Amino acid sequence: MKRILFLLAVVCLMFVVVACTPDEKRDYMTWEEYMAAEIDSEVTIEAYVQGKQAWWDGKGTFYLQDENGGYFVYEMPCTEEEYNKLTVGTKIRVTGVKTEWAGEIEIVEATFKVLEGNYVAKAVDVTDKLGTDELINYQNMKVSFSELTVVNVAYKNDEIGNDIYVTVSYNGAEYDFCVESYLTDKNTDVYKTVSKLNIGDHINVEGFLYWYNGVNTHITSVSSHTH
Repeated sequence: MKRILFLLAVVCLMFVVVACTPDEKRDYMTWEEYMAAEIDSEVTIEAYVQGKQAWWDGKGTFYLQDENGGYFVYEMPCTEEEYNKLTVGTKIRVTGVKTEWAGEIEIVEATFKVLEGNYVAKAVDVTDKLGTDELINYQNMKVSFSELTVVNVAYKNDEIGNDIYVTVSYNGAEYDFCVESYLTDKNTDVYKTVSKLNIGDHINVEGFLYWYNGVNTHITSVSSHTH
């Protein structure tokens, strides 16, 4: 009888341990779960700040990433002090509403909590994904492209200091990229470099794979490509 009771106790203990594993207690979504969630549903993710747009009117916009994918958090309420503390690499938990705008998947109406941990993603070369259905799987991640040719450079409303629209070509197809002035303003190296590009220049690009009716990379770095 004692032996039976002992075995029952062991089984119960095993059940408790299994029931309390980290996976069972996880209260946030993986990137795959987030992407599978319905539009307009509430989502909670944990990821790391990789870039951010200018703080304005009590809100900040953030590019986040974990080891599996990227996230775009639009106009998340925060104080200017909180915004300044959310430096690149900072881990945060975000709860908000998943939405879509012109093909861009983003989180709105968000709240956040700072967590322990730090991670800075390396840009993934997705040059060979241009023009394929696979490219969207890298949406909002830090990416790079090589051997692009400049087709056109134009300022929004023809005004220096605004966004710069950069049309590039690769393998005979054209793509619209952008220097987002809220992310990298006229005082940044990338803004100054792009403003000096000429049609026909061959360049390598890094940026966040934003989407606006198709790929619309927010450029963060540009360098000349030499054959």
